[in-house]
Amino acid sequence: MEGPVARGQASSCGLQLLLLPLLLLSCCGAEEEVLMNTKAETSDLRWMNHPPDDPEWEEMSGLDDESNMVRIYQICTPDSPSSYWLRTRWIPRREASTLYVEIRFTMMECSALNQRHCKETFNLYYYQSDSDEATPTHPSWMENPYTKVSTVAADHLLRHGGERRSNVKLLRLGPLQGAGLYLAFHSQGTCMALLSVRVFYRKCPPLRRAFASFPETIPHSLVEQAQGVCVENAVTPPGELSRPPSMLCGEDGQWVGQPTSSCACRPGYEAGESDVRCRACASRQFKAGSGPGVCNPCPANSNTRIPGSAYCLCDPGYHRADSDPPHAACTRPPSAPRSIVSQVNDTVVTLEWSEPLERGGRGDLSYRVLCSGCGSASGSASGTKGLDGSCSPCDDSVLYRPAQRGLTQRRVVVWGLRPYTKYSFTVQSLNGVSALSQSEPASDRVNVTTSRDVPAPVSGLRRTASSESGLTLEWNVPVLQNQNHILDYQLRYSPKDGEEVGQWQYVTSRSSSVVLTGLQRAALYQVQVRARSQAGYGSFSSAGSFHTQPDGVSRSQLVVTAVLISMAILLLIAVVMIAVYCYRRRKTHRQMNDKIGHYQMGQTMKVYIDPFTYEDPNEAVREFAKEIEASFVKIEEVIGAGEFGEVCRGRLRIPGRKENYVAIKTLKGGYTEKQRRDFLSEASIMGQFQHPNIIHLEGVITTSCPVMILTEFMENGALDSFLRMNDGQFTTIQLVGMLRGIAAGMKYLSDMSFVHRDLAARNILVNSNLVCKVSDFGLSRFLTENSSDPTYTSSLGGKIPIRWTAPEAIAYRKFTSASDGWSYGIVMWEVMSYGERPYWDMSNQDVINAIEQDYRLPPPPECPSSLHALMLDCWQKERANRPRFCDVVAALDRLIRNPASLKLTHQEGTSSSQPLLDQRVPPRLSACGSVSEWLRAIKMERYEQSFVQAGLISLEIVSQLNTEDLLRVGVTLAGHQKKILSSIQTLRIHKPPPTLLY
Repeated sequence: MEGPVARGQASSCGLQLLLLPLLLLSCCGAEEEVLMNTKAETSDLRWMNHPPDDPEWEEMSGLDDESNMVRIYQICTPDSPSSYWLRTRWIPRREASTLYVEIRFTMMECSALNQRHCKETFNLYYYQSDSDEATPTHPSWMENPYTKVSTVAADHLLRHGGERRSNVKLLRLGPLQGAGLYLAFHSQGTCMALLSVRVFYRKCPPLRRAFASFPETIPHSLVEQAQGVCVENAVTPPGELSRPPSMLCGEDGQWVGQPTSSCACRPGYEAGESDVRCRACASRQFKAGSGPGVCNPCPANSNTRIPGSAYCLCDPGYHRADSDPPHAACTRPPSAPRSIVSQVNDTVVTLEWSEPLERGGRGDLSYRVLCSGCGSASGSASGTKGLDGSCSPCDDSVLYRPAQRGLTQRRVVVWGLRPYTKYSFTVQSLNGVSALSQSEPASDRVNVTTSRDVPAPVSGLRRTASSESGLTLEWNVPVLQNQNHILDYQLRYSPKDGEEVGQWQYVTSRSSSVVLTGLQRAALYQVQVRARSQAGYGSFSSAGSFHTQPDGVSRSQLVVTAVLISMAILLLIAVVMIAVYCYRRRKTHRQMNDKIGHYQMGQTMKVYIDPFTYEDPNEAVREFAKEIEASFVKIEEVIGAGEFGEVCRGRLRIPGRKENYVAIKTLKGGYTEKQRRDFLSEASIMGQFQHPNIIHLEGVITTSCPVMILTEFMENGALDSFLRMNDGQFTTIQLVGMLRGIAAGMKYLSDMSFVHRDLAARNILVNSNLVCKVSDFGLSRFLTENSSDPTYTSSLGGKIPIRWTAPEAIAYRKFTSASDGWSYGIVMWEVMSYGERPYWDMSNQDVINAIEQDYRLPPPPECPSSLHALMLDCWQKERANRPRFCDVVAALDRLIRNPASLKLTHQEGTSSSQPLLDQRVPPRLSACGSVSEWLRAIKMERYEQSFVQAGLISLEIVSQLNTEDLLRVGVTLAGHQKKILSSIQTLRIHKPPPTLLY
């Protein structure tokens, strides 16, 4: 049963289930500013229906869960495929650039209505405008000029006798520019009720965090940088260049992360119970620096005067050195050194003393020696004399070893003194605060008298015999003057190797020889000797080294043994080197012959492996793609349709990693095993690539239904549609930067011996930072043989236009990196023309014929001549003459480094000798019958209504327009202004279009 009766029954049946209680939806954690909420309306909504003569959207009243009367819209046309539109009133945008639409609706299940045109989805659009300008005919009731938000599908469908549940969808709109917008709901065969619509934007609430205060912030992009100020008694830490604190306000109204250049409590203040205020340090406490530290008790011998102190003052008599940190205890100078012992040897005096009883609480104890000469020893019978006027400081001829000042050891040798002279030596104790004390350093004093004629150093120390445990040594007798004679000799010896080095043992001998016993076997000893006379000891001789004998082994035997051991070691080293060389050579040979078709591309380059070469394709998936649990993925909305199923946006949350957006390709139900293998082959290919300009594979889900491929989410979608939406909005250097990224990605694929075969702007994805990434590594493609319209056909029948394909690939199926280079030239043309269709509306056969006759695409408007020259290089007929991708990257790098080279356009530069296709000059005024016809000819029909409202209905008036006139009409996009003005200029000079030669 069809027709009005069936339609009425379906509507009546559906509406009984559609009128459900309404529920409120709240968003926690962020503040929301509501721009429209149908639940709050108390009168008719008065939204616009289309078509007006057959309105199917019906406004009526209903009750929410609190029994409040609200207004709703309903429609039920399951037997009709016609389009029915519902448009809201004008909604002001205020300060937000991103809006959210919360839709609550119910929808009937099509199987319950038994109508062939029934659908279970509807579309949401929006139209931006700076004022409430909509009329019943403007804007047009079609997708263009509206902007599509999403195709909305119900999660819960109503059926007879089933559970009654409503659907809630939250959709994002943005970025927005106009002062306001209209929402439009488009239905084709649905049976549904629109229960409530709420439009709002989110804002980050006022926040105090990390000792910084941030105001209420409305995000104008994905994240908004909000500037804050430090709270009271907080400052920006040193090293932050005094930048004010800032924090990211997310698009969802949530503060993101922690503040950058965060504040910290200043010296003398610590954090309170939380990180929102700073409190002063209490008495007898301090905090030296700014930062997260806490107040600490004052160190020993110090105190504070007021609360909030950054340091503690030392008690009287105590000091803190400049090098001491603020938390160091206050200290005082040390006491005097003790028990100075002097030893006079001719004119050399050795002083030794003991450590002071009190070090002053410090570890940097040092000593200083002061010398005073007090005249000849014959002038005083007592031999001692105080430091009176007859004593004077020693001159520079007196030397000290190791030093006179800064001594850390308690021993010093003084030489260069005069013989038979009285000297007074004062030893002072010093530390880091001695200079800060008002009193002189504590000291002790000793008086000495020098002598003369000590023995000269002993010479000729030699060995006369040796054994396993003993040495016999002798030396020359030194010569003495003044009738003195040698009293005895002192010999000292020590092992020269081992743990006992430097541990001297002393032996006294009255003759010029000595026998040392009890020594170690086969050991080396160092020996020194000095002589003693009545004037005292002379200095030690230079050290001599002597060996004891090993057990029963002669020197010749030792030499022979050492030579044999050395030869054995050299032979072993030679054998090892030969073995390592042979092993490496065999390993290299195995690697070169490991797999047919696999070879090394240098030290770090991998080679692409075709997954279809595996006997079991699932093995390729397991090797190159990471399996992800289905519970880690949350699908949010459908954003498109692919060859195998839907393409969705979702969130991936793997434990231990940050949640991020992903694009999800799904395999629709009812697939065959071949379809599943072909679907997952793209993941096997993509998983082998790691490059910033290649789409990144997150993983696959193969153990549950539906089967999914997860990739990184690219916010701006395909490059061709993105450029068309932003016509004329980028600088030339930005466009060249996009081309450079694509070329870098293709160079990486070429180096891996991978041929893309379908390089086009539609297969390049763009993220929020304008980074372009190569994608679509799907099924292998082949050229249809029996067809008058040659196209590439995938294994599922999806046709791809050949206007991106190199001639040899069309004629002989020769797919190489050179054919990808041809396709890259077409992509360059697409980018510089802001997504224009290559070869415009020419047929595929016309394109093939033109290329065979050496015709090439002309430069897009305002395209630099250097870029068009690079395009022509990519379109060389001989593939060997085309530049490699490494050459393309280098050429683009040179252009980026020299921006002046991008200012010369084709019109200003030398003309190309290559014939060019269709220059696409717009028609003249005389060739157009009206303004509407002219706008359609240049593909600017979206402004037809604006021209009419502005009174621009005459072709003569249009020919006089300038930039200011276009702004008043509403043409604000720079690219559209250039296109219209270029067309008008062409119309003025009546330049005839070139004629195609085929």
